[in-house]
Amino acid sequence: MLKQTHTISINFTGGIISPGYLHTLLEIAEEARVKQIRFGLRQQLLIDVPVKQLSKFKQHISDHPNITSSYLTSGIFNTETWLSEGIYKDIFDMFDYTPSLKVNICDSRQTFMPFFTGHINWIAGVLPHYWHLFIRYPKTGELFEWPELIYTNNIGEVSKCIESLLPLNEHVYTQVKEQLDYLSRPKEQKLVQPDFHLPYYEGFNKHDNHYWLGIYRRDEEFSVSFLKDICNICLETKTGQLYATPWKSLIIKNIQPEHRRLWDYILGKHNINVRHAANELNWQVEDNSEDGLVLKRHIIRYFDSADVRTYGLCFSIRLQPGNSCFGSIVINKQENRQKSRLKGLQRYNILYTPDFKPNSGVLVEYRTAVAKEHLGPYISALCKYFYENIDNPLVLNQPPAVLKPEKWVYQCTHCQTIYDEISGDPEQGIVPGTAFASLPADYCCSVCEAALYDFNHVNIIF
Repeated sequence: MLKQTHTISINFTGGIISPGYLHTLLEIAEEARVKQIRFGLRQQLLIDVPVKQLSKFKQHISDHPNITSSYLTSGIFNTETWLSEGIYKDIFDMFDYTPSLKVNICDSRQTFMPFFTGHINWIAGVLPHYWHLFIRYPKTGELFEWPELIYTNNIGEVSKCIESLLPLNEHVYTQVKEQLDYLSRPKEQKLVQPDFHLPYYEGFNKHDNHYWLGIYRRDEEFSVSFLKDICNICLETKTGQLYATPWKSLIIKNIQPEHRRLWDYILGKHNINVRHAANELNWQVEDNSEDGLVLKRHIIRYFDSADVRTYGLCFSIRLQPGNSCFGSIVINKQENRQKSRLKGLQRYNILYTPDFKPNSGVLVEYRTAVAKEHLGPYISALCKYFYENIDNPLVLNQPPAVLKPEKWVYQCTHCQTIYDEISGDPEQGIVPGTAFASLPADYCCSVCEAALYDFNHVNIIF
């Protein structure tokens, strides 16, 4: 059957959204009978458009370059910096062409925006107006650190010159130096990455004499009608900008106290919940990945039932090859030699960065070929290792010790599928916390449909 919809991506330079422009897009979406839209990892709008309606969106698809930035952190998450909102906008204006490569423009003092998920990654240095540059080679993911700092006013032309050299190779620095005369200075020290801390980015938050509001959706879906109401409030209250985040959420800044009641009304009208648990907000899941969301929910259920602490960590689910989601703990799908239609037979790898800083380009294997049922216990053990060693950086460079078996579960003798009483089996209507002895007599294995009596009580390593 032919696909009935096509996902289009509309970029917002630096994550900055004009309410008027967004309202126009939403009206077009509504005419095309689109009910829900999403935001992507690169601060863009994702719309599943019926194929017959694609022509209505054609003029908007390539209007803006694929540039992400930490612009929205200014004033609410990051105040001790020389990088002002005006400087960001000056840099955006330097891109007088539409880059074919992904560009990141970030402040080095913040951890809300990933550093290296672009191909051309500009990171503000300590010295005002001088920038670190990192090239992430397309398709390989390999990082090249530019050997010198580059002045703000040259960011646009250096980026354009790099684009002209596609496909990039290890000689990119020499080639740019031969073609372009730009202002630079020697690099006295390498980029120092800050310890990761994800600010709580949801709900109403007071800042100075006004509020900002963060809106997160568990299923990543924002209704068109809700977003139209947001745009209308912004236009009515002269709020000039909205902000898409790399966490697929939306932030509204500079809400005046007298206008808060309008936002409370709209949240209530559309039944929008805020103040989700922090261990649900610190995830990077691929765009357009329902399987990734299902896996995230499964692990979070375990975190909740086991009361797992995740502060200072963030998690990434990478099911597609070449994915650049960042995370200090990464779950990726193991490629099977013999592909199976049974999702219960899928296995996953758990990796982590040696220093647990999510921007690190290095990943270390923690466990491989892990069944879905075991992900929660294994990741919990890795979180425990992080907290036990967080104050000792020498220990953090050592691999985590293998923990002793401590957990009893029930395992199918035919296909080795696990029934964990803490997690339950929601796909079969068994809620978390259901004891094995309380399972209905007709309960069967979710993978091979073996009967209840074919499960053994076993001890597993986690």
